[in-house]
Amino acid sequence: MFKYHFYIAFSFLFLFSSNQIFAQKISYSNPERDDPRSTSFDIIGRFGNNYLIYKNYRNNYSVSVYDAQMKLVEKNKLEFLPDKILGANFLTYPNFSYMFYQYQKRGVMYSMAVKLDATGKKISEPIQLDTTSMSYTPNNIYTILYSENKQKIMSLKVNNKSSKEHILKTVLFDKDLNLISESFVTIPIPEKHGFLQSFQLDNDGNLVFLRSIGNTSQTNNINKLTLMIKFATSENIVENEIKTNNLFFDDISIKIDNYHKTYLVSSFFSKQRRGNIDGLFCYMWDKEKGKPIMNNTGIFNDDLRVEAKGSSSIKAAFNDYFLRNIIFKQDGGFIVVAESVYTSSRGGGMNSRWDYWNNSPYWGAGGGFYSYDYMYRYGSPYYPWGSYYNYNNITRYYADNILIISYDSTSQIEWSNVISKSQYDDDTDNFLGYSLLNTGSDIRFLFNVQERRNWVLNEQTLSGEGQITRSPTLKGLENNYEFMPRYAKQVGAKQIIVPCLYRGYVCFAKIDLQ
Repeated sequence: MFKYHFYIAFSFLFLFSSNQIFAQKISYSNPERDDPRSTSFDIIGRFGNNYLIYKNYRNNYSVSVYDAQMKLVEKNKLEFLPDKILGANFLTYPNFSYMFYQYQKRGVMYSMAVKLDATGKKISEPIQLDTTSMSYTPNNIYTILYSENKQKIMSLKVNNKSSKEHILKTVLFDKDLNLISESFVTIPIPEKHGFLQSFQLDNDGNLVFLRSIGNTSQTNNINKLTLMIKFATSENIVENEIKTNNLFFDDISIKIDNYHKTYLVSSFFSKQRRGNIDGLFCYMWDKEKGKPIMNNTGIFNDDLRVEAKGSSSIKAAFNDYFLRNIIFKQDGGFIVVAESVYTSSRGGGMNSRWDYWNNSPYWGAGGGFYSYDYMYRYGSPYYPWGSYYNYNNITRYYADNILIISYDSTSQIEWSNVISKSQYDDDTDNFLGYSLLNTGSDIRFLFNVQERRNWVLNEQTLSGEGQITRSPTLKGLENNYEFMPRYAKQVGAKQIIVPCLYRGYVCFAKIDLQ
């Protein structure tokens, strides 16, 4: 699933002016009449002292530029775009950004890119990355992948019309969008209920993904896994069957550790179909040695279950947890962050993890692109999730405890901790979940706590030794601002932009943490 997972090295220091000592401060943008709650947006990032945010309201596309006090400097309309585009996402560099988008015209789907300057103005003509003839109007069919160092960019599409084989079309570019390679690759699906998932691009331009086989038509209860590697300039696929030891998986993640040149596959597992979650499976592939160096099935002990269970029983303690973040450490170990999330429906009772089509009741923290009616997960050619309004039935969304486990380089647990929280809301999950901010010396978690029927933003800090500290109440919180932390984006060493709603209008808060 995801999950919208993202890679951060635990010891990584952001290349911003982090030596400056400052007090915690919140700066709010003014609500604009052009930004009602139905406005879609994506926080592009920081350029010098300016902060850029992409907005789309009724197919009117623009980039708003805010100064350090979050005052609107200018709003640049993206008039070069077609009348209707299917999604947009951004890749930022120090002085410019790429906007990737796709649209359909006269039976052809176009995958496009355009270069924007530090104020969101076009500085190149739109560049065609790929095209596909279409006889119908689809959702997004292209996925844009890029490497951690941003030197490789790929436009990917998957043709899965045949149940016996899937066809990948990959177009690989360098950071200047010069073509490196283009290929069609056929991936055999040897068994029923097979599919491809978890596409990632390493710093060398190699495409890494999984072929998963389940025992049902849904994407959980997976019992066979194959790690697939397509090298940057070759159409050959290297297949590496993963020994799953008759376990059942869902919520599977691939993370690339470019520093140690390894690929980590991780997943919660159960010992029987639709059973309780028993532990975390970790498999690590060494890219240089060309072989697995870890295949570990870690069973969660009762002490950890008691710590994580919340209102669940000890046996079912992890049944509502889904992977949110994988954070690599310099010593080759890694930190897993998971969150307990689930839903209930009026008349339908509570849902278990096995009831969700794509393994989660909503897409995870750091989602990036926002729409009030739904949030589309970039990075997957498969199934979108979201908070659809259904006036005939009320869906209640829950987001509870955050589980944090640190593993050493052999996938043994070093320490674990739990951030306790209890969140729920009806018919929308926009105010639930958390955002994660890596300062280089610690990790900050921002999430809402309900006080007197109002959401109040809360901060807790995780140290490198696994200790959790609750920070004092944030200074500068104002009434009527409802924060949406899981759509936030880190833009500095201790700086983050969090979207919020103010009396029905979308606005943004820049938070400088101590």
